[in-house]
Amino acid sequence: MERQQLVFLTMFVLFLVIASASATEDGPSYDYSGYIECKNEPEDPLYNGGIITNQNQSVSSSFMLPNLSGDTIYSFSSWVKINGSNATTIKASLTLDNDTKMCIGNVVAKSECWSFLKGGFVLDSPLDHGIVYFMDSNGNNINVTLASASLQPFTHQQWQADQENTINKERKRAVTVHVSDVDGNMIEGARVVVEQTNRDFLFGSAISKTILGNLPYQKWFLERFNAAVFENELKWCDTEPEQGSVNYTIPDLMLDFVRANQITVRGHNIFWEDPTYIPSWVQNLTGGTLYSAVKSRIQSLMTHYKNQFVHWDVSNEMLHFEFYEQRLGQNASLEMFQLAHETDPLALLFMNDFNVVETCGDLNSSVGAYVARMKEIEAGGVTMDGIGLEGHFTTPNPPLIRGVLDQLATLQLPIWLTEVDISNTLDKDTQGKYLEVVLREVYSHPSVNGIMLWTAMDPEGCYQMCLTDPNFKNLPAGDVVHKLLLKEWSTGVVIGQSDEDGTFSFDGFLGEYMVNVDFGNRTYNSTFFISKGDETTHFSIQL
Repeated sequence: MERQQLVFLTMFVLFLVIASASATEDGPSYDYSGYIECKNEPEDPLYNGGIITNQNQSVSSSFMLPNLSGDTIYSFSSWVKINGSNATTIKASLTLDNDTKMCIGNVVAKSECWSFLKGGFVLDSPLDHGIVYFMDSNGNNINVTLASASLQPFTHQQWQADQENTINKERKRAVTVHVSDVDGNMIEGARVVVEQTNRDFLFGSAISKTILGNLPYQKWFLERFNAAVFENELKWCDTEPEQGSVNYTIPDLMLDFVRANQITVRGHNIFWEDPTYIPSWVQNLTGGTLYSAVKSRIQSLMTHYKNQFVHWDVSNEMLHFEFYEQRLGQNASLEMFQLAHETDPLALLFMNDFNVVETCGDLNSSVGAYVARMKEIEAGGVTMDGIGLEGHFTTPNPPLIRGVLDQLATLQLPIWLTEVDISNTLDKDTQGKYLEVVLREVYSHPSVNGIMLWTAMDPEGCYQMCLTDPNFKNLPAGDVVHKLLLKEWSTGVVIGQSDEDGTFSFDGFLGEYMVNVDFGNRTYNSTFFISKGDETTHFSIQL
């Protein structure tokens, strides 16, 4: 049966009337609202429905969006309910003119309450008759009831302007330096030089043992990053390849390097649920012997490195794999988190997984699945400290990325992009282009606390994306990092003079600064820190 017949004859199609498919340059600001709880009644639609009008609740497995403009970013959201007794993870996919499907959002839908789906899509060319299908995890169409649906178009200029506005609000602050003499008289004409020496926002990269003794690599790394994570050197396969042969020599040396240079470092990882990366000797253990090995691993690793790592990825990728649960029971991960907290109480414990923010097609990694797993552990008495999103992208979808972050932000926990890269199935220029899209999107989101790239350089080849070649000549992705970190997102050096009121003002990125003030034969040198806040921060200097 033809697709048109399938839609119009077999299915009961809900037609949503689209009033207009283009946004004006002074369109609305982006709405960061998100909801992860299932509600008895849906909230009002975002943007008053955007370009969706004349809404009526009706049961269908699809709906049509006619006459969509090209070169446009669309933010999509809706409250969703299904028939049936079981909660079901569903995805919304937009069918394009060439019959390809683009996933635009997913949600865990229920019958007794309304769930909020938020995502979106980018159209390069106009779409006359796009059809949105709702499908379950098996790829089957599923009937849903929609309420308060919204489709809001943004031009690329509007989207970028919103990013810049958020960066100015969340990552910067106005500063006024007051210059006076010891009697409090304000000094006009003093020369003021301000230089940012460290960033507050943590931006880093994975490093491997190849950085040890490699002075050019260390110099290149330290010029850019204030955070790091060890790529493989803390993993169980590396620290204990044979039972009882625990060796921390290499990670100890790497830790010496980062500590000597005041680099914040994450702990990755204590366990990895994927059997491919579990030591072979561990895979041969069962029951009590496996539990003893697990307990020994936590106590050995976290005692040796107590208070050294700001985060720990405790049980990596447990949305996709469950080696330890299958062998030790459904509370295995909970016990891992409990013992990790007891061993190093100051370390923040993170969940960490892939495809949560990269795509909505992997229903194992829906926001609902992530939140449910987190709450399952918290119900066992463990306080979850942070949200780890790996970020292994192929083609990034900006409104989907933002929608996922909006949803997770409602948990009010630190959100980190922990392993950001772009697939090596793409050429290096495209990797750079897409990396910039991802970095601008996540850096501008107010709930993101840190970004880690995966990786920077490896003479034997990076996992997916290198930033530099072995001679430390930036590749296109490295050029993007250089442009954003060292130029666009850095205050750098600011030079000026105090005015008739003895003041000198500037807007600076959050972080540590060195200030030098000269007037006549008098000089003053000091440091100050710009912390987050809405008001202008003031710093007084007496000459």
